Formats: sequence, structure tokens, C-alpha cells
Amino acid sequence: MTDILTITMNPAVDVFTSTANVRPTHKLRCGPALVHPGGGGINVARVLARLDVQALALYPAGGLTGGVLRKLLEAEGVPGRAVAIAGETRESFTVHDEGSGQDYRFVLPGPQLTGAEWQACLEAAVTVPVASGLAVASGSLPPGVPDDVYARLARRLATQGVRLALDTSGPALAAALEAGVYLVKPSLRELGDLTGAVLDTPARRLAACRSIVQAGRAEVVALSLGAEGALLVTGEGAWQAAALAVPVASTVGAGDSFLGALLAARCRGMGFDEALARGIAASAAALLASGTALCQRADFERLLPQVRVQPL
Repeated sequence: MTDILTITMNPAVDVFTSTANVRPTHKLRCGPALVHPGGGGINVARVLARLDVQALALYPAGGLTGGVLRKLLEAEGVPGRAVAIAGETRESFTVHDEGSGQDYRFVLPGPQLTGAEWQACLEAAVTVPVASGLAVASGSLPPGVPDDVYARLARRLATQGVRLALDTSGPALAAALEAGVYLVKPSLRELGDLTGAVLDTPARRLAACRSIVQAGRAEVVALSLGAEGALLVTGEGAWQAAALAVPVASTVGAGDSFLGALLAARCRGMGFDEALARGIAASAAALLASGTALCQRADFERLLPQVRVQPL
């Protein structure tokens, strides 16, 4: 039994380093590497664990990198269940340009999964008892996995009384919304792609989110607005919160931290306004950390009282 199940179809070992300036052709002398377990669902599980919510991270893993990923998760005390695959788990590489303050993210596609391998991930997901009835799937899909895999996952979990929160993009996101999910966390661009709407005003953004809820495609829409904060829309109401102004060490993992804290709050029975506040605090805390270190508990607790949530 776990409080929340996370599913990561395309996990990675995340490597983060920095250099004075990113320039072509030159050898770029980098600082020490920070190495963390990565992939959307795995990052969400790491945040949940820091907020005292038990999460089981389910993911495919193979090769030497897959072994490193398992050990990194164990070192953080995050329970995991690896589905064995023949391919080599990918690495992702991020370089922080100290001169500009920008992050350069190099993302590999991941190993080719066979039909038997990705279906084994679905089979494993539906056998996990989930106390809260909440699961989250987050991240991209590796080669070989069909675009409707999250839609299939949502339907199968529903037969077990488990609702799916989803953070992905493109055709995989569109297909899942046709099946219906509990929560979806699009960016502004992704919401525009989904609805075909022009989202240049707060009113239009709110209307686009409500259209997804009213159509039964998701019960909750958590719209990420980057530096503007976030908007949370349900059938019960809508709330918005501005982002907190903090020094930025790295932008990597802010969205995963937001989603993890939001779901931790819902798992504990908190209202949507409090869940949004906690998501904003966690995303700000993640900005303070280098690489994919994600939000730290002390930073989260310090920042939470600064968040202001406004009902709409």
C-alpha cells in the first residue's frame, strides 16, 4: 500500500553542471556534476517524500544507467518499482551558463520499448494498492510507446478506483483528455494547443480551463503560468496565485515540485486553495536549488506563508 503512485514512462539519470559561458566549438570546462534520479513522475515522488507523503515510483529501467537510477532513488529513500527493459535508461544533461544565467537542457529520447515492456508497466500500475486513490503520470514517452498509453492507463486505473493526474504534452496529452483524467497541468502554450483559443487575457485563460472541466476531460486544471504564477480551476471554483520572487539557481524541476506539493495537499484532504498555495511555494523553493535537487522542505515551509491565493 502506498499513499500515491507515480508512473514515469521515460525516466532518466539527470546530470547538471555549470560553465562560464556556453559557446560553440570551444571546450567548455565545467564544474562538478550533480546527479539525481529524474523523469517527471520520479521527481514528483521525490517531492512527495520530502512532504511526508509516501509515494511509490514505478518506472521502466534497463542497462547500467537503469542500475544507477535505482541506486539514486534508494539513496533518497524513495520506494521504487522498476520494470525491467532491454534498452539502456537515458541520461539528461543540463548546463548552467554562469555568464547569462540561462540553463541549457539536452534531453535524449530514451530507449525503444517493446510492446511487452510498456504493457508490463501498465500491468504493474494497476496492481499497486493506492490509499488516497491518486496516481500521477508525468513526463514524455520513449520511442515505441503509443500516444494513447496515458489514456489506457487512466481507464485501467479507474477500474481500480484510482484517479490519474497527468503532466505531459502533445498527442499523449490530447489522447488522455479524451479518456478523461482527474487533474491535468498544462502550460499556457499547451492549453492553447488543446483548446484552439487565444489566451492573451486572464478571462480567456480562465474560460479555456473551464471548457476542459465542463467537457469532462479533466476534473481539475492546474494551469502553469511560469513567472506569473498559476491558475487552478475545478467544477467547484477557480483560484489564482502569483509566483514568488526568489533568486533563481535553476528552473529545472519547478513544475514537478509544484505538482508534488499540490497532490500532497489533496492527499491530506486540504482544499484546492491551500493545494494551490503549497504548489506555488514548492515551485519557488525549487528555483533556489541547483540542478534537479527540487524543492527542499525548509525552503518550502519558509516560503509558504508568503503565498497569496485569490478566488475568482
